[in-house]
Amino acid sequence: MQGGDASAVLVPALGGKVRDMFLGGRQWLWHNPDVPFALPREGAAYLEAESAGGFDECFPTVGSCRLPRSVAGARWVKLPDHGELWAQHPEIMIMTDQEGHSATCTWNGAALPYRFTRRITVHPEGWVAFAYSATNNGKHRLPFLWSSNPIFPLTARTRIHLPEGARTRVWTQSGVDFGKAGSEHQWPKLAARGANIGKKVDLSRPFLATGGDYSCKLFVELPRREVTIVIEEGGARLEMHVQGREIPSVGVSINRRTGAPPARRGFWPFGKKARGGCTVAIEPCLGAPESLRAALGKWDDAHWLEPGGTARWGMTWRGGAAPEGRRQTAEGV
Repeated sequence: MQGGDASAVLVPALGGKVRDMFLGGRQWLWHNPDVPFALPREGAAYLEAESAGGFDECFPTVGSCRLPRSVAGARWVKLPDHGELWAQHPEIMIMTDQEGHSATCTWNGAALPYRFTRRITVHPEGWVAFAYSATNNGKHRLPFLWSSNPIFPLTARTRIHLPEGARTRVWTQSGVDFGKAGSEHQWPKLAARGANIGKKVDLSRPFLATGGDYSCKLFVELPRREVTIVIEEGGARLEMHVQGREIPSVGVSINRRTGAPPARRGFWPFGKKARGGCTVAIEPCLGAPESLRAALGKWDDAHWLEPGGTARWGMTWRGGAAPEGRRQTAEGV
């Protein structure tokens, strides 16, 4: 789909994956040169799909889990890693009207009774709108998490702009120590343990933050107003415009891996054997952390749908140029 200088490439057979997103003169989404896009094998783990790159949707959980017995109508239900959408071939409807070119993908739940819809519209002015809805088709209240999962290249020129001082919580990590899961910080400078790093790590430039390889998954809370989430790559700028009352948080998943993963156990998004690459995922989301079970527990951040109820939310992406001062700085890196 194309509109102005923007375009989006979708692959419905791969769970509605967005393979390419071209905005502001740049294709933003990361592709793994060692792993081609391909249909997942039956029973395959999400790791195989994620290793190729692109942008997937995660619903009704992100991390695999089994729901607690307290969830009426779904007690002990097991949910797969990164949810159920990525392994399905959704229904798709393509339209062209005065708003631009759009593609609507619809999924139906397997383990839980829901209907999930995502409409992507590429507008003639060169920007992209995402509109989402989730409907509970069951007889009981339905808990859920949703996370977008766009993966971007991570280089020395990558900058991330989120509300300064926003509450930031740790979920997983390797090669760095920001404290145990649930530890709280303020974006973008996180207190880290270890003499080799220092007292604060500035994650607004994640490749340069520690001087070595590391990975982490964090959740940053957004203010309850319109928020612009920004990722810059050199002189190019991608803006994600969200309404904090609809989308209250953003996941930040950093994978700085220039060499082989360490021998010790730890969290590495592409596994021990996959070559993967240096990536960062900036993930507007509903609920935290990645496990719906954990969100129903100590984190207390699951979202709910009443029987027959529908939740709706959305975001827009725009491309452009980074401010002049940052473009000059990036060119000098």
